[in-house]
Amino acid sequence: MEINNNKVVSIIYNLHHNDKEGELMQEVKTSNPYVFLFGSKQVLPEFETNLDGKKKGDQFSFSIKSDDSYGDRDEEQIADLPINIFMVDGKLAEPVKVGHYVPLNDKDGNAMQGLVLEITEEHVKIDFNHPMAGMDLYFEGEINDVREATTEEIEHGHVHGPEGHQH
Repeated sequence: MEINNNKVVSIIYNLHHNDKEGELMQEVKTSNPYVFLFGSKQVLPEFETNLDGKKKGDQFSFSIKSDDSYGDRDEEQIADLPINIFMVDGKLAEPVKVGHYVPLNDKDGNAMQGLVLEITEEHVKIDFNHPMAGMDLYFEGEINDVREATTEEIEHGHVHGPEGHQH
């Protein structure tokens, strides 16, 4: 069965920065493959383009330039937020530490995360850029499985677990 829209795709892969010799940024093994609904905009469009038409057992390797992945880093995505929004019972909340990602909501209530860059007495500097912004990506791996998506998976726009509906 070939990969195309409304197929559930299971893959294993290594993700490197820049090229095959670049820093290993992510490793997805057979014991816990990455599974997604092809054509549902869950992965980068260029990623899908490179997997389109492949079958179970096919190997893949391809690069995606930063312009086609998470874009360039944007200095306007770095903000100084008042420290008081991170206080709980008069103390700085536990996850708020330099180098840690913290969950936040934007003004419309949408969930997002930001990397804590700096903490001062008055502000917490947060970077809202995607962690891979500005990076060229290199993927190499194998198609672990391909199957038809269920009607329910297609309607919901995502894969359900082995026991069915899992939200």
